[in-house]
Amino acid sequence: MSIIQEFKEFAVKGNVMDLAVGVIIGGAFGKIIDSMVKDIVMPLISWILGGDVDYSNWFTVLGDNPNNITTLKAAQDAGLNVLAYGNFLTILINFLLLAWVVFWLVKLMNKMRRKQEAEPAPEATPEDIALLREIRDELKRKG
Repeated sequence: MSIIQEFKEFAVKGNVMDLAVGVIIGGAFGKIIDSMVKDIVMPLISWILGGDVDYSNWFTVLGDNPNNITTLKAAQDAGLNVLAYGNFLTILINFLLLAWVVFWLVKLMNKMRRKQEAEPAPEATPEDIALLREIRDELKRKG
C-alpha cells in the first residue's frame, strides 16, 4: 500500500473529520468567549471596582523605575523588567469561562446520552415464543 493511499484512508476516516470540525468550532467558540470576557465581564468588574480600568495596563515594575513610568507599553519600551499581570488576569478569566461553558456542554451531552441509553427499544418477541403463547392461549380457551 502506498503512502498516498494510507494517508487518504487516514484523512477520510470519521475521527479525523470529527476532530477537524471540533477544532474549527472550538476556534470560533473561543472568539465568542474572548469577546464575552473583553466586552462584558471585564467592564462589569471595572464598574464594580469603581472606575474605568484598563486591565491590560496593570503591571508592576520589578526593580528600579527611575522615570516613574506609568504605562505598560512605556515600561516595556524602556526595557524595564515588568510583571504584566493584567493581561494574564484577562486570559485567566477567559479560560475559566471557556472551561465552565465546556463543562456544561459536556454535562448536557452526557445527560442526553444517558436518556437515550435508559430508553432501550422493546425487543420483538421471537417467533417460537409467540407461537407457544398462541398455543397456550388456544388450549386455555378450549379446555
